[in-house]
Amino acid sequence: MLSLHVNNETSRLRAVVLGTAISNGPTPTIEEAYDPKSLEHIKAGTYPIEADMVAEIEAFNAVFQKYDVHVYRPEIIENYNQIFSRDIGFVIDDIFIKANILPERERELEAIQYIIDKIDTSKVVRPPAEVHIEGGDVMLWNDYIFIGTYKGSDYKNYITARTNIKGVEYIQKLFPNKIVKAFDLVKSKIEPRDNALHLDCCFQPIGTNKGIIYKSGFREEADYVFLVNLFGKDNLFHIEREEMYHMNSNIFSIAQDVIVSEKNFTRLNTWLRKNGFTVEEIPYAEISKQEGLLRCSTLPLIRD
Repeated sequence: MLSLHVNNETSRLRAVVLGTAISNGPTPTIEEAYDPKSLEHIKAGTYPIEADMVAEIEAFNAVFQKYDVHVYRPEIIENYNQIFSRDIGFVIDDIFIKANILPERERELEAIQYIIDKIDTSKVVRPPAEVHIEGGDVMLWNDYIFIGTYKGSDYKNYITARTNIKGVEYIQKLFPNKIVKAFDLVKSKIEPRDNALHLDCCFQPIGTNKGIIYKSGFREEADYVFLVNLFGKDNLFHIEREEMYHMNSNIFSIAQDVIVSEKNFTRLNTWLRKNGFTVEEIPYAEISKQEGLLRCSTLPLIRD
């Protein structure tokens, strides 16, 4: 049996599901693009190739091996994108929540069913169909559950709006002892520099009291101010629009003092080291062309 335990983003990681790029399938058509950044690269002919993405994920896997983390991988589905395991499910405390993802991605959940089968069935839940929620929008910070959402009346017109208010309410009911805080995110179907696909595209806590933040990712300034007040302005690394586009807030914590980051994030990585973090730099720029990065590729199951 797998005894799950995750209640923040940074405690020492013991077990994780890491996505795979093997048999990733052909470059999608323009019509098949799920997000504006993939669309941009499909149109430009710069969409990443499988071999490069496999190499990047294996570099990530090597870091997990170095830190003695138990890594589970999805079963391979032929010609199918299975990189972003964060979207398909997430753990809060000791509960595994299956995400209601875009219907065409349902098979990704089936590919990790062998892992879910190791969990006590009373600890696995699936929200009702009208509840939309994806793991990239759910961020645990001890007593808090931060959830990215989109409150616009045109929600249904945005394939980039992945978590609705019903998703927020569902988590509130499931965890009445937690403080659930929703953040209204900026969305765009056409400009990746103005699209916070998930909360981890514009914010992520690190260490014990710090975070990475992109102010313009929040539709309401009050949401940004809430985080500044909670963490303290000096504890937050503010990223610029281009850095947000390259997904600087989407790093991954193996422990409170160990962070896996993209090797091109020079400004961020310098700041992290100055603040006492060990930074494990890996190449991940090809995968980032699909508007996802390190946190998106992981589904943590057990943290200390």
